[in-house]
Amino acid sequence: MTYINKVDLVGRAGQDPEVRYFESGAMKVSLSLAVKPPYKSESPLWFDLELWGNIAQVAADWVTKGSTIGVSGELTLDKWTDKNTGELREKPVIKVNNLELISSSQKSTEYSNALVESY
Repeated sequence: MTYINKVDLVGRAGQDPEVRYFESGAMKVSLSLAVKPPYKSESPLWFDLELWGNIAQVAADWVTKGSTIGVSGELTLDKWTDKNTGELREKPVIKVNNLELISSSQKSTEYSNALVESY
């Protein structure tokens, strides 16, 4: 039997990317994504995103709070022990492996032009 774990979302960045660098040279970006439900009266759905490597660098350079982005990735569970209560906690996180800049902001337009000029 084959199992598929794939998530595709389009929404707006809820904050500027949070960038972390590691001693190994790896880079990780975390940010939240608000996805508008089909009915205007409903509150947006919020998702936590985690990006690594080149995709993380693109997000750090070009995504800002309010940017419209599309992401594809897999759903994972982050688990940790709460320092105050000692309880095991977990939250779903989408590990992004594809990022699309959709926003028509000046920054995104500059990036798109830079990509076209590099080919």
